[in-house]
Amino acid sequence: MHPVLFKIGPYSVYSYGAMLALAFLVCSFLAKRRAASIGMDGEKILDLTVLLIMSGVIGGRIMFVVLDLEYFKTRPLDIFKLWEGGLVWYGGLILAVISGAVFLRIYKMPILKTADLMMPYVALGQAIGRIGCFLNGCCYGKTPALPTQLFESAAMLIVYLILRRRVPSNGRTFFLYLILYSVFRFSIEFIRGDNMLVIMGLTFSQFISIIIFTAAAILWKVIPSK
Repeated sequence: MHPVLFKIGPYSVYSYGAMLALAFLVCSFLAKRRAASIGMDGEKILDLTVLLIMSGVIGGRIMFVVLDLEYFKTRPLDIFKLWEGGLVWYGGLILAVISGAVFLRIYKMPILKTADLMMPYVALGQAIGRIGCFLNGCCYGKTPALPTQLFESAAMLIVYLILRRRVPSNGRTFFLYLILYSVFRFSIEFIRGDNMLVIMGLTFSQFISIIIFTAAAILWKVIPSK
């Protein structure tokens, strides 16, 4: 584990935060460039990316706290220690989707087409971010020999490569992302060692994965390809 990358005087640069920052910089640049190449407003996409990362972090942290509420009741200040890790992806996804949809409605941008545009870079951002989890030591496997963070990083890189060449259109790329991610996440949960809640023999993330997979698969089937 290398939770601290380096120090500058009394200040520490944490690997988790550094990887999140790197993911934001890389993905916002690529999303803006892709938007411009298909005639969409690159500056608005950059604004949207900022909103998504902020709402994703907030939503992910909220769900993390809710799932381990007994701990945070006695240590409320630990809620703000984001540099130590502790985000639940599905919480971030839910809040990011809601805030992104509101943003797109306000600026009268096509919701499904924009979602299609963004999802390859969301997957790439996850691939980079999970390296931060590995360095930080969170999201660990049941044994030290199982680097689940790197497994998920590799899985999301594969998802990125699958999605990146698809033409944004009517939401099928967005739903394909949800299908692929939910399958990978459901599988990886079997070897995760930090599961905080079990529902009917499944982890919380596995339970949510089933719901998301089912809904996304139905929508994928219903929406015609172009």
